[in-house]
Amino acid sequence: MYGRTYLCIDLKSFYASVECVERGLDPMKANLVVADPDRSKGTICLAISPAMKALGVRNRCRVYEIPQNIEYITAPPRMQKYIDYAARIYEVYRKYIHKDDIYVYSIDEVFIDVTEYLSCYNKTPKEMAVILMEEVLKYVGVRAACGIGTNMYLAKVALDITAKHSPDFIGILNEESYRRTLWQHQPITDFWRIGRGTAGRLARYGIHTMEDIALAKEELLYKAFGIDAELLIDHAWGREPVAIADIKSYTPQSTSISRGQVLLRDYTADEGRLILREMLDLMCLDLVEQNSVTGSVCIYIGYSHTCGAPSARGSTSLCIETSSDKIIIPAVLKVYDRIIDSNLPIRRINISFNNLTENSSSVQLSFFEEADSDKLERCLSIQQAVLSIKKRYGKNAVLKGMNFLEGATTRERNDQIGGHKRGA
Repeated sequence: MYGRTYLCIDLKSFYASVECVERGLDPMKANLVVADPDRSKGTICLAISPAMKALGVRNRCRVYEIPQNIEYITAPPRMQKYIDYAARIYEVYRKYIHKDDIYVYSIDEVFIDVTEYLSCYNKTPKEMAVILMEEVLKYVGVRAACGIGTNMYLAKVALDITAKHSPDFIGILNEESYRRTLWQHQPITDFWRIGRGTAGRLARYGIHTMEDIALAKEELLYKAFGIDAELLIDHAWGREPVAIADIKSYTPQSTSISRGQVLLRDYTADEGRLILREMLDLMCLDLVEQNSVTGSVCIYIGYSHTCGAPSARGSTSLCIETSSDKIIIPAVLKVYDRIIDSNLPIRRINISFNNLTENSSSVQLSFFEEADSDKLERCLSIQQAVLSIKKRYGKNAVLKGMNFLEGATTRERNDQIGGHKRGA
């Protein structure tokens, strides 16, 4: 896949830009913050307009961190609105590029392989980028930035590091220019896929730049990072063999589903147990909807940062592969009761159903389980009926008693997308 050209296009301060467009404001000039006013001043801003960034306000800051001398508009999140805008922007790309050459990386970011289109449109890579960026601005009103690279990694780095310093919001990199201009760049966390944890581990070996990684002994990196060292080494040299076609054709050996909640206040152990039950109940319905079963569940409990305690983790292997809430919920609650510290306040809960397989009526039950097979069938029928009602009348059409207990969150979250308000 050598000799190819990729664009990585990002919509600048997407949520904030959409809110500005909806109000007839220029995102580059208007001071606007997307945050839920019903939450405390400690809530994180989902987005701030480019004008706010120009004033030195940090992206994803908390509301109380915004200087008091700055006047700004607070826009409540409208997640459905942002999804609708993203769909319209995708259609703009589709006017010029086939869907097989577009990889949607997130709601506001895409990779595009423009290799075959440059000669078709008789354009340079930068001219192609300008066309798409201007079309998005013209038809949707949202400004974009673009990274151009000879592989997907370089396109992403050109976007994240180079484009933000360019007056036209376009950055261009190939392997040679990457090594010449960014090998010494710090902090190393600016580079794609290097988080604070990875940077900390690298720092223990005196590695602080991509050049340091490239010139380090490979055996040291493999000892420290295992197979992930291959990715670090390739990226340090500006190499990335994976193409969009590879991503789209990839079939994982195993699949999983997960859910997580960040709680709006400190929860007690009993309240956390309620949230866990609610989440498990919904995830069991997810399994039924996908016609999948699981035999392994992991949970993660994050305590409030005020207590400084490490998180609690646990897992369980189920007696059979199943989607039944009658089996999954009691088994996971036993794990929760075993690992939880009842003296510590809870702020985060994550659950993962692992190694999903297709549901099959041919699963062999044990002698004792066979006696309950009718109960499992009735349970499945009830779950399927609940799903049918929810699809027709809405997620809150069928609720359980626990959903009305103090501290429960399901009813509210059913009206949200990604934990934020759906909006008008």
